[in-house]
Amino acid sequence: MTTSARKESVIDHKQGWVSYSSLFFCIFTFRNESLSEMKILTGTQIREADRYTMQQESIESIDLMERASETIAQWIAQHVEPDVPLCFLIGKGNNGGDGLAVARILSRAGYLCEVYRLFEVEQLSPDCRTNLERLPATVSVRPFSPSVCFAEGVIVDALLGSGVHGRVEGVLAEAIDWINRQGVRVLSIDLPSGLQTEYGTDPHGVVQASTTLTLEFPKLSMLLPEAGDCAGEVVVLPIGLDAEFIRQAESPYWYVDEAWVSQRVQSRRKFAHKGTYGHALLICGSEGMIGAAILAAGAALRSGCGLVTVHMPRQETGSLYAHCPSAMLSGDDQPYFSALPAHMERFTAIGIGCGLGKRPQTLKALETLLKLERPLVLDADALNLLAENPSLQTLITPQSVLTPHVGELRRLVGPWGDDEERNQLASALAQRLASYVVVKGAHTMVCTPEGKFYFNSTGNPGMAKGGSGDVLTGLITGLIARGYDPGRAAILGVYWHGAAGDKAAEYYGQESMNSGDLAEFIQVENACM
Repeated sequence: MTTSARKESVIDHKQGWVSYSSLFFCIFTFRNESLSEMKILTGTQIREADRYTMQQESIESIDLMERASETIAQWIAQHVEPDVPLCFLIGKGNNGGDGLAVARILSRAGYLCEVYRLFEVEQLSPDCRTNLERLPATVSVRPFSPSVCFAEGVIVDALLGSGVHGRVEGVLAEAIDWINRQGVRVLSIDLPSGLQTEYGTDPHGVVQASTTLTLEFPKLSMLLPEAGDCAGEVVVLPIGLDAEFIRQAESPYWYVDEAWVSQRVQSRRKFAHKGTYGHALLICGSEGMIGAAILAAGAALRSGCGLVTVHMPRQETGSLYAHCPSAMLSGDDQPYFSALPAHMERFTAIGIGCGLGKRPQTLKALETLLKLERPLVLDADALNLLAENPSLQTLITPQSVLTPHVGELRRLVGPWGDDEERNQLASALAQRLASYVVVKGAHTMVCTPEGKFYFNSTGNPGMAKGGSGDVLTGLITGLIARGYDPGRAAILGVYWHGAAGDKAAEYYGQESMNSGDLAEFIQVENACM
């Protein structure tokens, strides 16, 4: 049997799976658009959503488990070759039941599946035991031992799901340690085993997954630096939990994906002109840091706004014209920011800070700008000056956007002990300033004045290079000039910035890409148009 034929057989093992799955994915896409935002629920809420879905659809838990398992198996069939051995590690709860059902589905499609269970049959949950009994005889089931040898293939982690509290111990800890020592690809079902759904995970006792196939929506812990690395690549798989329950569930946490973005892109009018779409001012650059101004300008020019002016040292005009001929120049007589441009009323958005420096004259000019009572996009040295001069923070106009990386955030709010405290401090800053705080990093987090947190789904580690933040500042400033409100501009800008990074990584590779590549890959488009 050819590889393609064997891959097709995973869809044919059970009559009707093709049509059911195709219809199911179409329904989810429509449902996700109607929700317009993907909430991130707690572990408790997820279990409540499961129960509510079963009640509304009059189905048993084993049926919902089968639905989830079919979706997981479909993804594995599309991403793992059929001749690659699969090793399933099975816990005693419903996560283990998912793993057993996936092993059954894939084994019938021709995959070589081995199952290692950590508990005796009588210890298994009812649904887990049912799926163990449903396994075909061709699937070997053995008790797990740390001496098991697995030289090649893929490990499927189905030990623990969303019910983890505290550090894992005993045989489960031994199994997690064994998985992490094998040096092979690891797929975790829903969560890497040992990872809690929200805060407080010690990453040393967690499966280090290559990919996490998380069900319905990502879990908060996957998006945070403390233990998020354990999840590897996060893939969100829909399983059709009740849309009304999710809509009514209260959560401050949201996940920004393509569906969210595609509904919020503004259209362009046929008879519009450059004045229709706003004028962005970027106050960036100083002697030795002119590249920051060029990077920000390049991104603003990709935002869709009508005009971009860069205020920078007059002596460096040639470098700007060489790289960004579409931008206009406002020259500062000093080799640093010392005075505002004339006619500030003409600008519809202002971004400041990239490569600015912290000279006394720059601090004074920043204070003058703040006193104009205009919402600003504040980055880099503008944030550092605000941290060193806290009294100036009272001058920040509501609806501004602050874009700190972790170090800049720490200067603004002080140290924190863990991710939960960091998020609380960032949110408190956003609420105190009535502004938006963009905490840059993996899954960049946007904190709103209303206490919401928006986590980004795009981007990659190749963007962790100097200048990437300058590009983001220029893009957000341009989007505000274009006509987006500051909060939406921040969230959309973060998404498109990350998407540009993903395209740059695909073209150059994560190691070789640099911040100068990002602007060329910015594409402010509605994917549904």
